[in-house]
Amino acid sequence: MTLKLFISAILKFLLGAVLVGALIFLPAGSLNYYYGWLLMGILFIPMFLAGIVMMVKNPSLLSSRLNAKEKLKEQSMVVKLSGLMFICGFIVAGLNFRFKWYSLPLPIVIIGCVLFLIAYILYAIVLKQNTYLSRTIKVVDNQKVIDTGLYGIVRHPMYFSTVILFLSMPLVLGSVFSLIIFLLYPFIIAFRIKSEEKFLLKELNGYEEYTKKVKYRLIPFIW
Repeated sequence: MTLKLFISAILKFLLGAVLVGALIFLPAGSLNYYYGWLLMGILFIPMFLAGIVMMVKNPSLLSSRLNAKEKLKEQSMVVKLSGLMFICGFIVAGLNFRFKWYSLPLPIVIIGCVLFLIAYILYAIVLKQNTYLSRTIKVVDNQKVIDTGLYGIVRHPMYFSTVILFLSMPLVLGSVFSLIIFLLYPFIIAFRIKSEEKFLLKELNGYEEYTKKVKYRLIPFIW
């Protein structure tokens, strides 16, 4: 662990929290949007704890997770589309609260919280099983194909967990209109996966054999 990495992690964490909070509460026009605080809590508390664990046990993984600048043109577009989706989804959720359009019933919000936490657990398992994971598409020296654990079920378990994670967010916020916006994410991630696999087939030794062994990209028996 280095001081530079620590400062970078803390600053990005705080910036993320402030940005998400602004996107939710400014359109809501009130800090009494309790579902907004609920999302902030289940999103950033586990994130903070996970960051501490990575900083102590695997700082190189934390460093790679902090780097979000994509070099590939197609992947850069995916990042921008995802960012736009988040901005619109959070703003609409806040407006939903302000103008009282329609709020999802409490049981749905609770289900959303459960799904969100399950997705977080899956995400943590993926990080433990694959230390090569990065937020950007790249292959490092001596990288090996991981084909055990969740990677023995689908080729992209991290993306599977993020689909659940992101689709549960509007449920936690209690906004069906936000959910409609977030339904774009599976299509965005499908595009990312296809682009990523073209890169991995070319750059990562053994990946072609892996695609024959594990047939499904994202959802078992479906795709």
